[in-house]
Amino acid sequence: MKTYVIGDLQGCHEQALAILDRIRTHAAESGVTDPAILFAGDLINRGPDSLATLRQVRQLAIASGGLVDSVLGNHDLHLLAVAYGIRPEHKSDTLAEILHAPDRDELIDWLRRRPLAIRSGEHVLVHAGLLPQWTGAQAMALAGEVQEMLRGDGIEEFLAEMYGNEPAQWSDDLQGADRLRCIINAMTRLRFCSADGVMDFKMKESGTVDPSTGLMPWFDVPGRRSQRDTVVFGHWSALGLKIEANVIGLDSGCVWGGQLSAVCLEDRSLLQVQCPQFKEPSPRKAATGV
Repeated sequence: MKTYVIGDLQGCHEQALAILDRIRTHAAESGVTDPAILFAGDLINRGPDSLATLRQVRQLAIASGGLVDSVLGNHDLHLLAVAYGIRPEHKSDTLAEILHAPDRDELIDWLRRRPLAIRSGEHVLVHAGLLPQWTGAQAMALAGEVQEMLRGDGIEEFLAEMYGNEPAQWSDDLQGADRLRCIINAMTRLRFCSADGVMDFKMKESGTVDPSTGLMPWFDVPGRRSQRDTVVFGHWSALGLKIEANVIGLDSGCVWGGQLSAVCLEDRSLLQVQCPQFKEPSPRKAATGV
């Protein structure tokens, strides 16, 4: 078996097709005809063809019998909030085609049933990061709590309570909307936090931070409990590609004129395609993708 993870697509359909071709060729060279393909979230938004991208991934997932899937990213959750009337579209969104598509309901229903985290062997895939207090196993269980709400009848109430930066620190005693919001924020928005796991959402423009702030990338927190697993993530285009012993960061800025990256989890082979810059983003947008 070969398992590949693809970084943030953000509506870049042509590049998605190109990386999928690269993956199939790479897998075939090892005698694998049906590789597992996972996406690191943010399938849509900001790029030129969010509708075709979402349709493509959904069709692949349905046809694959479970070999293809995607975790939810912050842009995917934003689409759900807009589709359910919880939030308005942003001026920079490229979601209108999805919202007015004849198969809109099928696309939205499929998206809301995607996992927040996926385990593949010793790898845990999330869109953004894990809090240092969590083991990989605990993170999977917590993701399941959010997934249950998104897939249930109370999705509109859940989405209405999803937004906000508090609580900024995890506690096992958290309950209700506070508990779920903390999980969502960590797994879909986290970049920097303090040594004791207090999340910071103000530091967005860079892949580095002044040490005097007491903040650090979530994966650099000493004693991070998820170190026994390799955490695979996207979300952080300013950080760029990062492949180390127990972290793999795959947002190499496709929508901003960088590359679309994929990695084979079994042998760490890196596959990339070059992407044109579709818009002239401000420095803040280029760093955050939000």
